[in-house]
Amino acid sequence: MPIPFLFIGIAAGAAALGVGKSIKAGVDQKDANETNEYAERIIERASEKIKTCRNNCGKAIDKLGTCKIGILDNSVRPFVAEFEKLNHVELTESTGLNELQKMVLDKKSFTELKELQSMATSMVGGLASGALAGALTAFGAYGAAGTLAAASTGTAIASLSGVAATNATLAFFGGGSLAVGGLGMAGGAMVLGGLVAGPALAVLGFVVGAKASANKHQAYSNLAKAREFEEEMDAASSLCMGIRKRANMFKRFLLSLNAVFEPLIYEMSEIIKRRGTDFREFSYEEKKTVAEAMAMAGAIKSILDTPILDDDGNLTPESEKIVEVTREKLEGAV
Repeated sequence: MPIPFLFIGIAAGAAALGVGKSIKAGVDQKDANETNEYAERIIERASEKIKTCRNNCGKAIDKLGTCKIGILDNSVRPFVAEFEKLNHVELTESTGLNELQKMVLDKKSFTELKELQSMATSMVGGLASGALAGALTAFGAYGAAGTLAAASTGTAIASLSGVAATNATLAFFGGGSLAVGGLGMAGGAMVLGGLVAGPALAVLGFVVGAKASANKHQAYSNLAKAREFEEEMDAASSLCMGIRKRANMFKRFLLSLNAVFEPLIYEMSEIIKRRGTDFREFSYEEKKTVAEAMAMAGAIKSILDTPILDDDGNLTPESEKIVEVTREKLEGAV
């Protein structure tokens, strides 16, 4: 019996519908795969960018730490040794050096500088062996006052190492990995610049299984998360670049100060050899040399005292201004 035309039409329509669904499913599958792959590329690109910025920033902070320690050990140490030989040092209007008095170290500042120098000198051996990499990062990122507060006499190196190993910001820059008890990159990102890393880091979880997801809607959700991650990592990268720039600025300024400081220390040493240790017996020019060395030590300490980062990993406002302020004071005094 011939199959009625109506049933033939229904069967053909059903077959076509089935084919249509299959085609749509295939298109959706392809779309989901391509979207997930695109999301993965965004994640990989953003991750590579923050990795590069983080490494460069960490190196800049470490170089600043190395510079600080080098100046303290190679310049401040001989300055302290020579200055402590002097007696009756006083800058007054009668000496004509009262303008320099505005920049020189008072007793408290001199004592702090001496303690910081002693601590830096004690660190030199450990840095050479690579045992205090975290301490170097801490020394570069934070000011002298904070460092001294965290590092009591006799436990300076241990305290600095502890700071570097537990501070999340420093861990982010490589100062304390998970292996040595630090918080690693994840912990560092949690505080770096106030970024909340939880959602961003959670995005990484979908990358592993992204290709297994054939759900078109889920794929587009993944893409949205990837773009959110990219934005957060761009913000973190910008902060890293800002920190790197600030660290390099501090390092250049410290080196320029030290280039003036070292000859003054030598001249002061020669004056003491020739004239003895009674400051009152020095000529005006000799007193001026000592005063300029004191002023330069004060300028260096003002930079050492200024932290680049606060406890949340943000750039400090004072670090933006201190170089220009110190330069202006020196130009007005010397």
